[in-house]
Amino acid sequence: MGTRANPAFAVGAVAVPLGALAYALTAGTMQQHMYVHVMAGVLWTGIDLFMALVLGPVLGGLAVTERSQVFQRFTPKMTFLMPTLALVTIAGGITLALDMGYFPHAEPWLAILTAATLLPALLLIGFQFDAFADSRWLAAFGLSFVGSGAYLGLTLPAFAMTRPVIVVTLGIVAVLSVLGFGVLLPGEVRMYMEMRSADPDPEVISTIGMRNAKLSGIQGLFQLAIIAVMVFLRWGGF
Repeated sequence: MGTRANPAFAVGAVAVPLGALAYALTAGTMQQHMYVHVMAGVLWTGIDLFMALVLGPVLGGLAVTERSQVFQRFTPKMTFLMPTLALVTIAGGITLALDMGYFPHAEPWLAILTAATLLPALLLIGFQFDAFADSRWLAAFGLSFVGSGAYLGLTLPAFAMTRPVIVVTLGIVAVLSVLGFGVLLPGEVRMYMEMRSADPDPEVISTIGMRNAKLSGIQGLFQLAIIAVMVFLRWGGF
């Protein structure tokens, strides 16, 4: 997939955001940390809205074969870029909230978030690839179930209510994570697998691509909601 995406683009799309986050967490100032989080979020939200509001309608007016050709060029790049932006936005936001003292009693809530995102995302991946009987999926799900259960078991005895705005934020983050990593990313992998098949089916590629474009709009709405919540967190005070 890296070859189809252009190796330089694939490396840059992953290395630059992750490198910026690593710098912000280890040597950067609070302002630099904020900048990395906000910029990753702006790019993530902007691209999702562009796909839903501009690219989706344009592609909807094309023939299936033409639409498939666009997705064959577009999808490999998105597979590297969007999960990285999502990861940097979410990780940067959580660590920033911790550093700024906005997230009291964080450990139990982070354990709940981990279980609420990881397990549903894996179930959706298993469903999309019909992998519930696959030993690799079973091993991944079993490890994740045990790990998230242990994390919950260790932290829930110290459970206490955090700020209500943080609870709302975590709920939106859970939806975005499950949708992105459990539906959109596997869809892109399925399109890539179809592209690599001996006889690629344009209808399959087009259908999954249009579904992902529409779901990007839903993600964009949730991202706008989380921006509103973050503004309220910064200046609303509850």
